[in-house]
Amino acid sequence: MLKDLFKTKPKYITVKSERELRHGAADASVEKKEIPDGLWIKCNRCNQITYHKDIEKNSKVCPKCNFHFRINARERLKLLVDDNGFQEISPNLKTVNFLNFPEYDNKLKKSQKATDLTEAAITGKALINGIPVSLGIIDFNFVGGSMGSVVGEKITRAIEMAIDSKLPFIAVSGGGGGARMHEGIISLMQMAKTSQALNKLSEAKCLYISVLTDPTMGGIFASFASLGDINIAEPDALIGFAGPRVIQQTIRQTLPPGFQTSQFLLEHGVIDMIVDRKDLKTTLTQLIKIHSTEVK
Repeated sequence: MLKDLFKTKPKYITVKSERELRHGAADASVEKKEIPDGLWIKCNRCNQITYHKDIEKNSKVCPKCNFHFRINARERLKLLVDDNGFQEISPNLKTVNFLNFPEYDNKLKKSQKATDLTEAAITGKALINGIPVSLGIIDFNFVGGSMGSVVGEKITRAIEMAIDSKLPFIAVSGGGGGARMHEGIISLMQMAKTSQALNKLSEAKCLYISVLTDPTMGGIFASFASLGDINIAEPDALIGFAGPRVIQQTIRQTLPPGFQTSQFLLEHGVIDMIVDRKDLKTTLTQLIKIHSTEVK
């Protein structure tokens, strides 16, 4: 009797019918679909698998290794701006495919549907802990955050609003596409236009803080994103003009570890500070107060 308690449990074999064997793959796919997608997120750095709601609560930062996931413009607004503290300017500006570049219209429509934005930049007057600022945010999810005629125009108008209203200007960049080839020389011209607008902002003695997020590359970095009075970056953000692979292939040399990360650029004086996402709003508030005689 007692020895029966310690017997190994028999292993059973499930015999599938011929129909089950034929349709097994289809049935398996149905079972997989019953499991909701996106419940768990795997960290790109430490490979930790975390429940997506925990990532959301932590401002899309890995709770184990502090890896900063990319966030969109709407999420950025929610993190930085006070409740009901954003008034968008020029929301109806839309890009025109004046060169009739193939598939450009479809690319724009897909990005508009995916991001709920008319273009890669969202700009307006914002309140950050009660302090009014002019704010521009580049969304990487819209054609790679690349800069075309409308992006350049919206950033320029936000700078001009800062000049007219004597406000600090804050740009949050997250674009890896550089100047948009679909618009040719008009796209490249936005680099000069935004830079010249910032020159006027400096002459008006208005503060400009540039926030660099992952990735900030190409024409955006080579123009307004790198010209801040204070340049702030999130941890591990990829920042530069050409990408590491392009540079390595061009100079045919091995690049140093961490090349073009925010930590590397801080060590070499390209940026002024690295700030975790959860501390960014507080840091911006402190910097504006320090550099303003009107805000107490």
